[in-house]
Amino acid sequence: MKFSAFRRQLLICAAGLAFGLPAYAADAAPARSGLAQALEQAWRLHPQAAALEGREAEARAAQEVAAGLTPEPGSLSIGSRNDRANRNRGMQEYEVELAAPLWLPGQKAAHEAEAASRVDAVAARRAALRAELAGELREAWWTLAAARNARLLAARRLDTARALEADVRRRYKVGELSRIDANLAQSEVHAAGAELIETEATLLQADQALRTLTGTDAPQDMAEEAPPRPAPAGALADPAAHPVLAAAAATARSARARLTVADQSRRAAPELALRMVRERGDFAEPYANTVGIQLKIPFSSQALVRREGSAAQAETDQADAEMLRAQTRVRLEAERAGRALDAAERQLAMAQERLALSAENLRLAEKAFSLGESDLATLLRIRAAAFDAEAFLDRQRVARAAAISRLNQALGVLP
Repeated sequence: MKFSAFRRQLLICAAGLAFGLPAYAADAAPARSGLAQALEQAWRLHPQAAALEGREAEARAAQEVAAGLTPEPGSLSIGSRNDRANRNRGMQEYEVELAAPLWLPGQKAAHEAEAASRVDAVAARRAALRAELAGELREAWWTLAAARNARLLAARRLDTARALEADVRRRYKVGELSRIDANLAQSEVHAAGAELIETEATLLQADQALRTLTGTDAPQDMAEEAPPRPAPAGALADPAAHPVLAAAAATARSARARLTVADQSRRAAPELALRMVRERGDFAEPYANTVGIQLKIPFSSQALVRREGSAAQAETDQADAEMLRAQTRVRLEAERAGRALDAAERQLAMAQERLALSAENLRLAEKAFSLGESDLATLLRIRAAAFDAEAFLDRQRVARAAAISRLNQALGVLP
């Protein structure tokens, strides 16, 4: 029979789902490896990855400044004066001054804490940006997988339609079928061909989207990730458990550290200077050396203090509010992703049952058509239902895999 190959494919697919799904889950480690490798490739091409290296270097330099003996580098002043321009009696003076700014009480510790918080914030920002890139990669990954499945199914539908057209045309020539049946078979070929063209365009778009992220072609094996392990209650409350929460918490700590610096810096740094002078009054006098110490204490400006303190306080309040908002968003996203995974698993089970029923109906319809007990229109309608059932099953398998990835993403689990 002309439809035996297609019928066997449907029956094998329906009967092997119970065995195929455990094997599909067993391949989770290679899938994670594939996604992990794609993430590494995408990270190397990410525009902000290189900028973070500079931010980290800046934070490290701030740590070195805060660990110094003085808040700013010292200065050396050298001067000389004489009376050669007017009296020229030999008056000569040389002056050398070495000045260094001093830390205010508590200011050094505040700067050290602020610099350390900046280093932590950069590291947390890198992890959060990597997690954000992983989410974008996962969406492109499963979009491409769905496009590949759709293209394969469309190609199989076209092959089956061509086989049916050849059989109908043969039976039409010998008078077993009418011209209408021949036209219906040919129309099915055209519809399948148009669907194949559409799926190829969708596949090209999805492939280019993923290639834009990774810079390379996607692997042929795009199996699903391993489902996340059940987390203990309240695990998301720990900021370190999620890259987004860790970044928000690090930003808040850095803002509070800057507020402490503003509180400890209510005036400019005082300056201590060591002054050495060598001088004489005229040619007849010997040189005399003097050494002195000078302390410069700047006055404090309340307006400047309020300006710096208010700006730091506003930044701290905003960072705290953003951290609370991030905690709420992450918790809700995890709940939504978990429910979506449950729904995808239920739909996958229904898709299996639907495919089994459609395969059985198609087998009976093909037998009835071959015996002349059913017309071609009925066979085409049942075949279309069988293709829809297979396409629905493929979509649900990809949807379940995508739901697992989205749940991992919501929980902060990287590939």
